[in-house]
Amino acid sequence: MEKSAMPTLKICLDSRRILQDGTAPVKIKLSHNRSTALISTGVYVKPTQWDGSGIVKHPRKVALNAYIDEKRHDLNMKLFKLSEGHRISLMSVSELKQLLLNDDTTQPLFIDKFTSYMNSRNAPRTKELYRATLNRMKEYDIMLSSRTFKDIDRAWIKEFDHFLSLNSPSANARNIHLRNIRAVFNDAIDDELITCYPFRKIKIKPEPTTKRSLPVNELRDLFSTEPPKAYRKYLDYFKLMFMLIGINTVDLCRLTEVRNGRIEYKRAKTGRLYSIKVEPEALEVIKRHNGKAYLLDIMDNCSDYLHFANRYNLGLHKLKPGLSAYWARHTWATIAAGLDIPKETIAAALGHGGNTVTDIYINFDMRKVDDANRRVIDYVLYNKR
Repeated sequence: MEKSAMPTLKICLDSRRILQDGTAPVKIKLSHNRSTALISTGVYVKPTQWDGSGIVKHPRKVALNAYIDEKRHDLNMKLFKLSEGHRISLMSVSELKQLLLNDDTTQPLFIDKFTSYMNSRNAPRTKELYRATLNRMKEYDIMLSSRTFKDIDRAWIKEFDHFLSLNSPSANARNIHLRNIRAVFNDAIDDELITCYPFRKIKIKPEPTTKRSLPVNELRDLFSTEPPKAYRKYLDYFKLMFMLIGINTVDLCRLTEVRNGRIEYKRAKTGRLYSIKVEPEALEVIKRHNGKAYLLDIMDNCSDYLHFANRYNLGLHKLKPGLSAYWARHTWATIAAGLDIPKETIAAALGHGGNTVTDIYINFDMRKVDDANRRVIDYVLYNKR
């Protein structure tokens, strides 16, 4: 009986998956029984930096080529060992790939992937939250630096959550850390680095929170107050945030101009483009607080937006206990709903949606959002429905 050929491994560039930065993943093609499967290396280069067999015209081409060759060599050694203890000739190529990836020696270290994913986040606040999760994991597990993804199993996560609960009874606060870990697992699966997934049987359930919206009568009272001079600017900023449909603090700080009667910006948290009509009442507040480098004077006196955000929320708390910047967004949405503004218009105003096929092909009429904001402002300031 003729002996089946040994599976082969070849390095290739998967040009089907070009990312926004123009790079594509370098993968290892596993060929077996006339079928192929691709194994991720975690390396990305531009097509112009690939000559068909290796990386060229790249500042780190020597190191990257050596890393990829070593990964292919390690997989070849695994194949050799597997051929001695398994009947791989009877396996499908996908079964063989899974067997290779499930082996501990080919598993990437969890902390390496977590760190690279954390550093790839654009929003400073998001990166800060991932760093907090990393620090808590290090506190919990002194062996974290040597753990593979398979080590971070369901039991590990359950015990980590219990560890967090000793100092943080709030489930929502702990859920932030669990969601960060889950995001890294999902990214590693997307990159075809792993197949294990401990969150199949772990549900991250949010706890109901107190509504963070002001009734319209309390909002009117707040807007009509004459606070001490030191807190007037904080009230003005809150009014402006409300009239700009609950814009986030970091985005408010980074606004640069009003162009053609609108502000346009990419939300730091999501990267989503916003375009909001600046109503006369909002423009009046802007003119009172014009800045030098930015539209507003916020960053003229603050080292960074976090410095301002802390002072701002403390100032709002002085104006009304419990009040914070995020209340502007919730309050706008609640009042809009009370005016029977359609849910899809409110969702578009808040930047929700955008992930469905319908959203892709329908360009939402922003005039509906402009009209909705005008109705909310008229109702709050002038009691006009």
